Amino acid sequence: MSNNHELGKKTAIFVSGLAILMALFQLYTSGFGRFPALQQRSIHLAFALILTFYLYPVRRKGAFRKGDAVVNFFASIGALLSCGNIAFVIYYVLYERGGAATDMDIVLGFILIILVLDMTRRIMGWALPIITLIFIAYGFLGSYIKLPYISHAGMDLHRFIAYTYLSTEGLFTVPLGVSATFIAIFVIFASFLVNSGVGSFFMDAASAIAGDKTGGPAKVSVVSSAAMGSISGSAVGNVVTTGSVTIPLMKRMGFPAIIAAGIEGTASTGGQIMPPLMGAAAFIIASIVGKPYLIICIAAFIPAALSFLSVYVIVHFEAERYNIKGLPKESLPKLWPVLKKKGHLILPIGVLVGMLVMGYTAMKAGFYSIIAVILISAVQKETRMGVRSILEAMEKGAKAVLPIAAACACSGIVVGILTLTGLGLKISFLLVEIAGGSLPILLILAMLASILLGMGITTTAAYLLVAIIVAPVLVRMGVPDLAAHMFVFYYAVISTITPPVALAAYAAAGVAGTDPFKTSLVGFRIGIAKFVVPFYVIYRPEIMLVFGSPVKAITALIISFFGIWALAGGACGFVFRPLKIYERLIFLACIPFTVPHNLTWNMASVMVIILMTLYFRRTAHKDESSKTRKTNSKGP
Repeated sequence: MSNNHELGKKTAIFVSGLAILMALFQLYTSGFGRFPALQQRSIHLAFALILTFYLYPVRRKGAFRKGDAVVNFFASIGALLSCGNIAFVIYYVLYERGGAATDMDIVLGFILIILVLDMTRRIMGWALPIITLIFIAYGFLGSYIKLPYISHAGMDLHRFIAYTYLSTEGLFTVPLGVSATFIAIFVIFASFLVNSGVGSFFMDAASAIAGDKTGGPAKVSVVSSAAMGSISGSAVGNVVTTGSVTIPLMKRMGFPAIIAAGIEGTASTGGQIMPPLMGAAAFIIASIVGKPYLIICIAAFIPAALSFLSVYVIVHFEAERYNIKGLPKESLPKLWPVLKKKGHLILPIGVLVGMLVMGYTAMKAGFYSIIAVILISAVQKETRMGVRSILEAMEKGAKAVLPIAAACACSGIVVGILTLTGLGLKISFLLVEIAGGSLPILLILAMLASILLGMGITTTAAYLLVAIIVAPVLVRMGVPDLAAHMFVFYYAVISTITPPVALAAYAAAGVAGTDPFKTSLVGFRIGIAKFVVPFYVIYRPEIMLVFGSPVKAITALIISFFGIWALAGGACGFVFRPLKIYERLIFLACIPFTVPHNLTWNMASVMVIILMTLYFRRTAHKDESSKTRKTNSKGP
């Protein structure tokens, strides 16, 4: 993305003003009532399109060129006309026409589809636009493919554009609706929090809590990434924010650079599933499954905590392997002074959660939480937000919405094709047949689809594509709808550390100065224990705290912890000491028996894990004692 200083002075002022205007639109509709669906979504999309054209060059990896100004001007006019037609013409006359499209509607709809594809390409690269173009091609050519589950009745250009452009089932479907309402206001809220200085507070607090532990900086990375990720919802953004501090610290303390980068990339990934803000997809899950956002936060909390716990455990083992101690206590900030100085900055998050609990809508809660940030930050001079800081937060927030709006709009085209052709339902039947009615096989297919689609595109886009096709299949197999969507969402998040395209690991490699692909392999190994958590969500939905009794939830949590411990130790090959191959295999063999509801298997596997862990600890102490005796016997 281009920074404002790379643009001409007049263009930079225009972009800043437009971004602030977009933020004001989102703030107004959150606080005083949103417009009807088509109007809200089309105005939101118009802002996103025009900002994208002036912030991202025509050639994605190049700089702005002279010809870009002309292209961007006409693209902006196209965005204004096509979105303005929806917001100020179509909304008022479409019902009078009985939903019929005029020739002008078809032309403007065609222009808007092209502009959305270009916006997505500029921001995210070619992956999602190509996937979308393949679906469009299928819509026009699928009737010629005489194969079961694939062929359909046919679709012409007029029908495709009218359905995609004039209804809330295509471009303007649920994902863009969520982007235009909940996501936008929460992203702006996160921007206000960051501008108030909450990022430095999280870093200082994490250092005070975990800095003196074994492998101190690495554990600071995990704790700070959990805190920072809960408000940023971006794995790459989290890496850049916390990694610029933690990676050099880890290297200084003795971690190899590639291990430091792998730890940071993997720790930062979990922020997208950590309440209360999470990633953008959480709001889409709430809309699709028809549950309040607060329920999504509650359901996500334990799986997110298990995700960070799995990384924390491996980080501890890696620190012991390299014999890396914590940072000296005297060099670390003290928790109480940190809380006294900047602890008030997290109060707006409490306001947000409190309002959600009291039953306010997510938009209202986000709006008043932003006001709370401004008021609470004013308590101390160092954190007080002036007019300039408030405008900067609005501008940054609006710009941060652009990738989400692009992913949601582009995915909406795919949704339209799936609905028009009936392909979504056909794929559901096909997947059930491939899996032979077996839920474990279907879950593995869903996992692979989520990870593969997540390579190179944003988590939100990856989740949307899989949620449209795969999540309904899991629901048909008896999985609760919330568990099904959390499952595919979780793996879409994990895709950012899964080779060969692992965006979070690549960002960490850039900070650490290591090879991106090798860093992604290390990050994958460090994050391997994350991969079992979604299976607990399916087979032990009690850990989401919205199913079953508290006793079942606690039991599920304990058994899940032991499964994660075994996978972490088996994958790392170090539990208090280096493990032999057969010891690692025993640990790994216990994991499948912790997943299903079977008390005998569960208790047997947990007992084996506990006994093996105790054995490793005892033999590690014996090894240390024998080394000490040998050293002493040599004498001075």
